[in-house]
Amino acid sequence: MLSEIVFYVNDRKTVFSGNPLTRLIDVLREDLHLTGVKEGCGEGECGACSVIKDGKLVTSCIIPVGAVNGSHIYTIEGIRDTDKGKCLVDAFAEGGAVQCGFCIPGMVMAAYALLEENPTPSEEEIRKGISGNICRCTGYDLIVESIKLASEKGGELWAK
Repeated sequence: MLSEIVFYVNDRKTVFSGNPLTRLIDVLREDLHLTGVKEGCGEGECGACSVIKDGKLVTSCIIPVGAVNGSHIYTIEGIRDTDKGKCLVDAFAEGGAVQCGFCIPGMVMAAYALLEENPTPSEEEIRKGISGNICRCTGYDLIVESIKLASEKGGELWAK
């Protein structure tokens, strides 16, 4: 069963012709070559494949591409060069929150979604905001501190 699914990835119109049950992560990585989206667990539990779909953080490994017809998807590649994305990437680097880098795109996406909703989160709110993302290298303290740093340094960016 082939379908034509039209959606937007990083503000670019995308047309996928194929099985609507194909996972979104596979379309992003294999068809669109957006390899910042990582596959960790394949079950929606680790957050490595996190993207923003219509303003909400989702795990792309459990979403069939047919479910994104008409949607707007943002990946790490779509936000990293924006002012907000640069703020986050710089804060993660400055805060020492990067080790192997596997989880970082998903963590940045989670932080982005959090700061979009709450520009000045408390430590508890940050921890809750990234709770769907697993990091096996740094622990979470440096990541939490880096998100707090991005909130402080980019205050006016997130307030918009």
